[in-house]
Amino acid sequence: MFSGIDEVGWASMEHAYGPADDVPGLLRGLASADAAERESALDGMYGAVHHQGDVYACTLACIPFLFELVVDTRVRDRGSLVELLTSIGGIDLDEDDEDDLDEDEIEGAANYAMAAAAVTAGAGVFFELMADEDPGVRLAAPLALATLHGHPVRVLTVLRERLPVEADGEVRLALVEAAGRVALRHRPLAGRVADWLARLAAEEYAPGLRLAALAQLARCAPEAVPGDVVAVVSGLLRELRSGPAPSGPQQVEPPVERASSTLVGQLRALSAAESAERSTPWAADLLRTLHVGLDDRVEDRTALLADQLCSPDPWQRIDAVRMSGGLMRAWRGPYEGLVRLVGAQLTDPEPRLAEAASHVLEELFGLAAPAADALAERVAADPGAWVREWASGPPGLGSAVKALARLGDARVLPALATALERPEIPHDVGFAIRYLGAAAAPLAGALRRRLGEVGLDEGAYDRASPLLSGLTALRAGEAAPEVLRVLRGAPEYRGEWLRTAALRALGSFGPAARCAVPELRALLRRPGTAAATEAAEALWAVAGDAGAVLPVLLEGLRTERVHDCRAAASALGGLGAAAAVAAPGLRALLAHDELWLRVDAAIALWEVTGRTADTVPVLLAAWEKNRHVRVRVADCLARMGPAAAGSDAARVLRAELLSVRRHNAMDGGYGSHDTYEDEKLLALCRRALLGNTGKGITS
Repeated sequence: MFSGIDEVGWASMEHAYGPADDVPGLLRGLASADAAERESALDGMYGAVHHQGDVYACTLACIPFLFELVVDTRVRDRGSLVELLTSIGGIDLDEDDEDDLDEDEIEGAANYAMAAAAVTAGAGVFFELMADEDPGVRLAAPLALATLHGHPVRVLTVLRERLPVEADGEVRLALVEAAGRVALRHRPLAGRVADWLARLAAEEYAPGLRLAALAQLARCAPEAVPGDVVAVVSGLLRELRSGPAPSGPQQVEPPVERASSTLVGQLRALSAAESAERSTPWAADLLRTLHVGLDDRVEDRTALLADQLCSPDPWQRIDAVRMSGGLMRAWRGPYEGLVRLVGAQLTDPEPRLAEAASHVLEELFGLAAPAADALAERVAADPGAWVREWASGPPGLGSAVKALARLGDARVLPALATALERPEIPHDVGFAIRYLGAAAAPLAGALRRRLGEVGLDEGAYDRASPLLSGLTALRAGEAAPEVLRVLRGAPEYRGEWLRTAALRALGSFGPAARCAVPELRALLRRPGTAAATEAAEALWAVAGDAGAVLPVLLEGLRTERVHDCRAAASALGGLGAAAAVAAPGLRALLAHDELWLRVDAAIALWEVTGRTADTVPVLLAAWEKNRHVRVRVADCLARMGPAAAGSDAARVLRAELLSVRRHNAMDGGYGSHDTYEDEKLLALCRRALLGNTGKGITS
């Protein structure tokens, strides 16, 4: 084993963290008899040699030695090495990816291609591993074949032949998953695979296997999924629940051995602990796969999740809560009933279920309204969860508190009032107040008092920021003296951020902040800077002195710094007709290379001139080019008045309303405010089309 390993020039290569001269030690560690050493070596392979899926020269040099290890029956945990090889060799770059590569990425793409070629060349060994004595190896081999082998027909034949003789239930599921992978990678075989999967789903196989077949069928041939898929899957879940198993989440005694010090080990331990409590630990993955395949069939997916949320099995409900969040983040639909069922989990005695439900509701904002009473009951019943402490960083509001605040529900006020009396105020309390509007007015006094107590040292920003945010949301002009103190005494460390927050607060107070006018005028003395623009915007809101702020903002419009130019454009728009003199400068920016600056300039141009002819085409072009600009564009279109029937604006607005997919949905990731932003977009689109009489925007 490892013949020639010392002849490789490892020291001349690099991995994610520097010279690769430690790689031979990692490879030898993978073959160690000591479990901790194997775990540490595998962690090093993923953490450095194959960091975040990257392939380096040293990764390529490892491939022959990894193949040696996977076929040596003396080596333990070979299944994890099969998975590692599958990951190294299984990255696809399609033509679009290759077209988008820059010079720095070309070498990486070449490494991916060489890795795929090298692992594919040796993929024949995975056929032998299909019958290996180690179930972990048999579990990993099917997907390796489906991903890497160059003869998919042969692979499919082996998968089908292996299924009747395979005794391990999880390996049988892996065989079915691998068949789905073959169909996705080799579309001419999709029909053949779909026929086999359909038979597996319909015949008298174990419920887990039938569920796996349905999940893969939905992925590779969604048109073949039976129309009664909800009833079928619900029945299979009932069958799975009827088998001998734990009743649900339980407290498991921690293992006697020491806690793992590696990421791989910690993830394995967490997975093993949760799996030990589940009767069918693989069922959640099958259901997630099914949901991916069902895609835009929102009605079916909602009905399926509603059934799961009524299950007597707490783990099925935990999975359903999490998947409900994923569905509602990515797809639009009537979710009132589903949200109500998620809210019902808040009273469950299993803390992980209630916590999962509160996290999902937190990210729904207004869509969580059907669960408002359940949230209020949860908040009132558990004051200890109003604020969460973290190992590092400032405390934050609990999920249920944030969810209730984001509904604008005044029943959250006791929790926020208590949070404001803590020695260290939660960092997000100001954001919560923003959604409550006038209902949060009783908190203004506490916000003002606590701001007056903030010491203006290096920690001032962290302590003052949530308070300033809350006062800004309330437009609490009586706090102008306290805010002015912060503006004058902002320390050097994060002082710019602190001044920005203070200026926004003063601007929100309007004429009630007249005591700050001298300070604001003094800040105008450096036109073209962000600070001057922010001060000008605040001065306009407080004093309405166009003569003082216009020169500063016009100078800001000429800066080459895109961020500062955008700020000046937006501020000029806020002046309305008083900034008509800025129209030529704003019009010139409509052809700028930076899309967001074009949008800000177009909006400001309309705000100062009232004319749509020049601006709407720019806004609609940006709408098509960058989906993330749509909320800002729709807000402007809504303020312009009803879009004329048959206009380009009406066309894009209607198309957005007809889309089932959320405009900002991402595969493999999401933002905490995505649902809020998309629902805001829908409301603005409706407003822009409301009362369509054939007049209005004509572009």
